[in-house]
Order: sequence, then C-alpha cells, then structure tokens
Amino acid sequence: MSVKLSRRSFLKSVSATASATLLVGFTPARILASGHHAGEFTPFIRISDSGTVTAIIKHFECGQGAATGLATLIAEEMNMPLDQVEIDFAPADGKKYANLLFGAQGTGGSTAMANSFMQYRTAGAAAREMLINAAAEEWGVSPNMVTLADGQLSASGKNASIGEFVATASQMEVPAEPQLKDPAEFVLIGNPNTNRRDNGPKTDGTAQYAMDVHLDGQIVAVMLRSPRAGGIMVSMDDSDAKEVPGFIRSAALPTGTGAVVYAQNTWAAFQSRDAISAEWDFSNADNRSSDQIKADLLAAVNTDAEFDAKGTPTDATQGIENAAQVISREFFLPYLAHSPMEPLTCTIAPTETGVILYDGCQMPSGAQAALSAVLQIPPENVEVKTLYAGGTFGRRATMTADYHVEAALAFAFNGGQGPVKLVWSREDDLKGGYYRPAVAHKVTVGLNEEGRIIGWDHRIAGKPIFKGSPWEAFIVQNGVDNSSVEGTRDTLYEFDGHYVGLTDDTSPITVNWWRSVGHSHTAYVMESMMDLAAEAAGQDPVEYRLSYLKSGTADQNRLAGVLNLAASKSSWGEPLPAGRYRGIAAHKSFGSYVAEVVEISGDVENGVVIEKVTCAVDCGIAVNPDIVVAQMESAIGYGIGHVMRNEITFTDGEVDQWNFPDYEPLRIHDIKAIETHIVPSTLPPTGVGEPGTPPSGPALANAIAAMGTRVTHLPMTSNGVSFF
Repeated sequence: MSVKLSRRSFLKSVSATASATLLVGFTPARILASGHHAGEFTPFIRISDSGTVTAIIKHFECGQGAATGLATLIAEEMNMPLDQVEIDFAPADGKKYANLLFGAQGTGGSTAMANSFMQYRTAGAAAREMLINAAAEEWGVSPNMVTLADGQLSASGKNASIGEFVATASQMEVPAEPQLKDPAEFVLIGNPNTNRRDNGPKTDGTAQYAMDVHLDGQIVAVMLRSPRAGGIMVSMDDSDAKEVPGFIRSAALPTGTGAVVYAQNTWAAFQSRDAISAEWDFSNADNRSSDQIKADLLAAVNTDAEFDAKGTPTDATQGIENAAQVISREFFLPYLAHSPMEPLTCTIAPTETGVILYDGCQMPSGAQAALSAVLQIPPENVEVKTLYAGGTFGRRATMTADYHVEAALAFAFNGGQGPVKLVWSREDDLKGGYYRPAVAHKVTVGLNEEGRIIGWDHRIAGKPIFKGSPWEAFIVQNGVDNSSVEGTRDTLYEFDGHYVGLTDDTSPITVNWWRSVGHSHTAYVMESMMDLAAEAAGQDPVEYRLSYLKSGTADQNRLAGVLNLAASKSSWGEPLPAGRYRGIAAHKSFGSYVAEVVEISGDVENGVVIEKVTCAVDCGIAVNPDIVVAQMESAIGYGIGHVMRNEITFTDGEVDQWNFPDYEPLRIHDIKAIETHIVPSTLPPTGVGEPGTPPSGPALANAIAAMGTRVTHLPMTSNGVSFF
C-alpha cells in the first residue's frame, strides 16, 4: 500500500461464513459456495445452511427506512415474516450494487425503492423457485407440489427447513425471469402494520453508527479550516496546542486550505485545534456579509438573465403587457445547512492489501474513488464497512467527497500505519460545510380579465450545484443547471407565455443538494405565486390550481388527485372556526405527487400556531405505508422548520451560526398534528424521502397570507412573523 502524497499528485488525483451459503441476485449466473464470486452475478440474498435469510442492503440506512423496505420485498416473494429476514449492508462494489439510476453505488434522490423494487422482488422470487426446485428434486415430486412458507418447505407430508436445501440450490442456475407474486397476493407489501427491521437495534443500542467506531490503536483527527470560504492558510503556530494533554501533532494540508490536528481522543483534538493560531489569505475568499449577498442576488433577478431555461423573455412580455392585472414579487431564500443529528465522521484503518473505511456511507463508489486517489491504491483495495447514519439530508454525499478526502489525508499524513478517526463537530459543519444555495427569484405574472394567466416571467439567481462536477454533462444543458430551475420550467401547471431565466452566482461558498434540492426553493415560489394569482382572480386556490391541470396527462391527473384528496381530508371549503386560517400547496418531485394543507391560528405579532398539516401523497405502491407516513412527517417538519426560522448568515465572509441554539431545528411542539393520506396505487414506487418537503413551506406561507401577511423573504421569523 502506498500513502506517499505530494501536493501535485493530490491535486491530480482529486481533478460469509465458512458454511454453505446461497447467494441470489437478479441476473442469471452460477450460484457458488460462500467465499466465491459468480462473475457478473449481483447477490442480494444470503441464505445459510441454518436457514437464516439475510437481505444484502445496497442502500445505506439514515433513518429513511430503505433497509426495511428492501427486506420487505425479499420477505414478500419468499413468503416469510419480515422479522425472520436479517439485514446486512452491502460492501463497496459498484459493479454488483450500483444504483440503477446513478450508475454507481449510492443512495440519494429518493431512489432506493424506485430503482430496487423489481430487483429485490426478482431476487426473492428466484430464491423461492430455486429452493422449491431443490426440494422437489430431493423428494422426487413435482415443483408444483412444493410450498414455501415461513422458511419451511413442504410437500406430500414432508417438511424441512430451507437451510437443508441450500447446498443443492447453490448448484442451480438462477432463473432469469422467476414468477413474481401477483399484487393481489401481497401480504407484506402495502401492509401498514409491518414494523421496521431496525427498531430493535436502535432501541437497545446495538445499532452501530460511524460515531461509535473505536478501534484498537485509533487516534482522532480534526481539521483546522479557513473561517471564510476560499481562504488559504499562510502560516500556523501550534506551540500552545502542544500543552494540551493528548495532543499528538499537527500538519498543514498540501492544498493550503488548512491543517490536520491529531490527538488521543476527540476532546483533546478539539482543544488542541482551538489552541492553534493561524494566519489566512482571504484575497480569493467570499468576504461579503449576508446583506450584500442578498442584494447581489436580487440585483441579478432584476436584469437580463444569463441563461434562458425555458422560452425567451418575449414569450412572457406580450401577455404581461396586455394583461388586465399584473402581479410581481421578489423572493429571497437564504443559505441553509443540512444539520444532521450525527455530525460527519469516518474511520480509516489499514488492511493487508489496502484500507477499510468505517462510515455511514451514502456513496460507497465516491468514497472508494476518493480514498483510492488520495492513497494511491487500487479502488478494489478500499473496503467500505457501511454503518447506520444519523441523518444526512444530502450532507453525507458531496461531489467532492469532502470528508472522505480529509480522512484519507489524515490517514496518509499519519503514515498509514494505524486507524485514524476523522471527526467534525456540529460547529465545523455549520460554519464550514456545504449549504443549500441562497437563491433569489423574481416572478411577474399577467392575468387577463377572466383572471387567467397569460404571461409568466420567472427569473432565478443562485449558485449552481452541478456545474464543475463530474455530473455536469448530465445535469447542465445550454448553461442551465437543472437543479437551479427544477420545479419551474417543468411545472405541471399549463399556461401561456411561460419564461424562466437563470443567472449563476459564482461565490466560493460550497453548495450541495439539500433535502429536495432545487424543489426546496422553487416550490415555495411557484405555489406562493399560484396563490397570489388565485387571489387576484377572485377564485378558490384549489379550484384555481385544478383549472391549470386540465390536459388530462397522467402527471396532471396525479397532481390533481392529491390536491383533491388533501382538500377533502382537511375539509377545505368548509367554514373554519374564528381565528383559524388555511393554506394549500402541491408539487411533484422525485416522481411523487404531494399536496399539503396547513391550518394555523394566532397572529403574526404574538405568535402563529400550526394546528395541523394534512398531507396527501401519491408515490406509487407504498411498500411500507408506515414508513411513507413517517417520511412525510419528517419532510414536512424539515421543510416547515427551515422556512420558519433557519438561515445561514455571514458577517464579512464568516458564518454567524454555530450550533442548534442559533440554528434551531423544528421542535415537537411546533406542529400540533400531521395527518397523512396515501393514494392507493399499483404503479411502481417512487420517492418518499424528499417529496414532502417542497409543498410544506408554501402551504404554511399561504396560510399566513390568508391571515393577512404574505412572506416572500425567508426565514419567516426574520421577516415579520413570530411563532408561538
């Protein structure tokens, strides 16, 4: 293993058990005994000769329920109770465990069920057929006479555990197209009473998170980073750090972006780092304060756009010039942090042939590539032990693999001889992490005498997420980063004269996808403007939206379906008690359709009370309805909490917030009740981790507007609204 690293090479590199075991995947291949690999075969099921069935989970688990969902698919097709299927996270192997929608191994974009639904069902059905055929062969009966249920095979009075037939089944070809269950036969898929497979270990403390890792001989590394984005370290003095008990040493990074500090434990590492004095060059840093950032973005949307994302300005001009009414609003949405409960951390340890990474790893392929490049070892010599992650919201997957690169550097500079655990504090992440971009919008809408939209001019300014990344070729077309405009140019509402323009911000502040990515800001603006248009037209907000979904496309029908369901379940249209107000919003993202109604009381001066959120979601077939409900609740809380009071602000380029006291997450008392209704469906599953977030903020904003205050600059608490 090589861990030699020069500045030049770094910059270039960055630009089973012994018993018989049955491995089952979705492609035809020869099944071999444990310890062997079957070429292109992708194993999703492991069955031991004791009869234990283990689902090999290719998506990491950060609380979203992917492990339970994938295990459910296997249990369903194998006619087994869910609690009899064990779970194990897949090793890093992009060929075997690629996300079919990414082309690399990773979790994100609410794709776990969408890309794995047929894959894991097919694997379960194949295992069922192989075991039945093995039993039929040994018992001398037709496979049609053999049944498999609860891990037991039965035929003609004979019964045996599936484990007894693993050896025989392991010599059979995997059926390419096994017979899948008819949805009418489902017992587990769609069952609202199934329990999560990780409830037990998370309750009794046996679930291991990356922060829990402590290996023999391990030392802790933390990073000294520039207090301003884009700053370069000129010099450092660690004399005072040497007086801290447990301090080992420090080393400047070859990139000039800071230093790594080593200590015997986490506390000593943080104390040592705080004792170091450093000088920085901020000549290429972003030295602006928040007021200037906001002014710059608002100025950008008040001039010609840099790129045309949809149509041309003249498409909207004619309608707006001939309009009976014109509505125009500016919106500002600030930088936001991901702030997962478990701060970033991972541990690298040497192996005989390379290294092993212990991590709540969201993107194993990216981590493998990063460690391979920095440590100059083949990717296949980088093992990844994926553990549970305490939330992510996008933070554990950056296109620069930032914390993996840092961990690899820390390991390399320590000689690569022992385990090194990299730890970020929450302050580290809030002050120097990756953020949802700050974004400005300006929308001008023209209405005719009947209140119909005849011109929609929509300008957006913000830093692109994908430009300059390996995914640029797929996400950026004609200069437009789709993540900046998604939800606007592809809105399902149909109206004439629709123009969307985009201007990029070029700040060195690092940005990343954040729960629901661009939809997190575009839905707020689109649904606020639809409400404003309905108000100007003197029409009901629900009926007004439905009137722009009249073409009858499948997409429009499904969005209309959740609008109607949310309205019905919230008693929309019926009189409210005095002092109560409602707002509605709907949005499609990640293949799913969500509408939400927020009911509030109180007033903006003395405190708004969120009485209830009613949610309707169409996500195709709900594999685990209880998890879908939990994810809607989570996404609603995340979205509402951030529009209420969260922002990352800067003073002379330095972040003002430091921890939860001034970047406060949603509290359980902030929303009195959430009620979720799932549209019954037999269509393939779509995303649930993110789609609940986009409509939550505008639904609250529209309710507050019904109270008399329209909020277009966020967060609400900084712009005239208080909450009880």
